[in-house]
Amino acid sequence: MNIDSIQNGVVIDHITAGNGMRLYSLLGLDSLDVSVAIIKNVVSRKMGKKDIIKIDADIPVDFQVIGYVDPGATLNIIRDGKLVSKQAVEMPDRLVDVIRCYNPRCITSTEQELKQIFKLTDREKRVYRCIYCETAAK
Repeated sequence: MNIDSIQNGVVIDHITAGNGMRLYSLLGLDSLDVSVAIIKNVVSRKMGKKDIIKIDADIPVDFQVIGYVDPGATLNIIRDGKLVSKQAVEMPDRLVDVIRCYNPRCITSTEQELKQIFKLTDREKRVYRCIYCETAAK
């Protein structure tokens, strides 16, 4: 398989195997009109297997989404074919409009204009709870 290198764009690396498609969906990469490569189950010495997403465009990437899906991932910024920045991603303390509360009695179900805000309540177990009703995110 041959995946071309990118000249200007973003590479999300060290994604836990199986999380690449979820990250692709939550970041809204399907709506971009640029080349996006998802490489699944790549052999990795450090992780065993991993996923990689290459975006052939200089776009802003939502760190809170990446940190929510896979806090061990890294974000690489490529300019003129060279790596200019490599950043580790961590779990955010708050998520704003990343996921929705599924509790039908939550105020966000009736008040559509409210932001969907979740706070990190257990870093070890990666539990986020709705700030309005305390329902845990799925």
